[in-house]
Amino acid sequence: MIKLYLTGLMSLTLMLSGCASLENDKRSRLDLIKTRDKLICGVSGKIPGFSFLKSDGSYQGIDIEICKALAAAFLGSPNKVQYRPLTAPERFTAIKTGEIDVLSRNTTFNLSRDSIGGNGLTFAPVVFYDGQGLMVKSNSKITRIEQLNDANICVGSGTTTEQNLNDAFEEKKINYKPIKYQDLNQVVAGYLQGRCKAMTSDRSQLAAARTGFKNPNRHIILNDVLSKEPLAPASIGGDQKLADAVRWVIYSLITAEELDINKANIDKKIKLATEDKSKTSLRRLLGIDPGLGQKIGLSDDFFVNIIKSTGNYGDIYNKHLGKDSNLPIPRGLNNLYSKDGLHIAPPMK
Repeated sequence: MIKLYLTGLMSLTLMLSGCASLENDKRSRLDLIKTRDKLICGVSGKIPGFSFLKSDGSYQGIDIEICKALAAAFLGSPNKVQYRPLTAPERFTAIKTGEIDVLSRNTTFNLSRDSIGGNGLTFAPVVFYDGQGLMVKSNSKITRIEQLNDANICVGSGTTTEQNLNDAFEEKKINYKPIKYQDLNQVVAGYLQGRCKAMTSDRSQLAAARTGFKNPNRHIILNDVLSKEPLAPASIGGDQKLADAVRWVIYSLITAEELDINKANIDKKIKLATEDKSKTSLRRLLGIDPGLGQKIGLSDDFFVNIIKSTGNYGDIYNKHLGKDSNLPIPRGLNNLYSKDGLHIAPPMK
């Protein structure tokens, strides 16, 4: 009788231990980030306007601002970020092995990468809508893709760019030879050294690369658009807690622009909402009335921390890619939905 009791007790202990182990396995990467008190963010570091390592050792660009916004939301400070520069072939392995927490590296959101059968990532909302293009020397007299028959094309390996190039040229029955490189800097070098008649990348990257040329006006980006390239941050698949937090940080940036909340006026907005209890949605958004942040594993002032650190999406865009930058790219599709763009945030309630 005692033996049976002990056997049953051991079985129950093992079962409970298994449940505890299973529960531990379900811990989110977000909890690890908070325990570490630092966000490890995978970036490129070589693309002006997106993520670029400056001579003083600091990083700048829209992808860097996303990392800062995440750190501000998760940890209360935009400075609690460790940037990890990665090549295109390295980036997905870095997520899967846990080398980085989040990837913010001009990465195209597509089915193969966002599925269990593919790279198994979870993508956040799109932060930049782009399309793949081709750049040629202006003295080549090339004005359209069909004139690149039998040409060498410089392209980054291990990217959707390589596949898009092949798909576009096959569809038009254009022969070409891909000259493959590991990163954009190598692609640019190959192109400038005359190894290729054209180079291909996202149109924003082509524009960014051209700003560093000795004679930028001697190079043109063709009107042909080979693909749609929605660029978005990504985290490991299956971690809903982290994915939810990342997703709503991006939506916070867009929501802030929709509501005209920025670095300059957020303290006034807080004062207004504090004094006027009828501003229920604003009070909830700013964390005056508690509950919103807790639903995604963050403090209730996460929205305020984000905007005080980076400003809203429009502020970030203007600083690095827009009118206030060295790389002025018209917002176009990257405008708010209310201004004929594609950016829209679901209600934050």
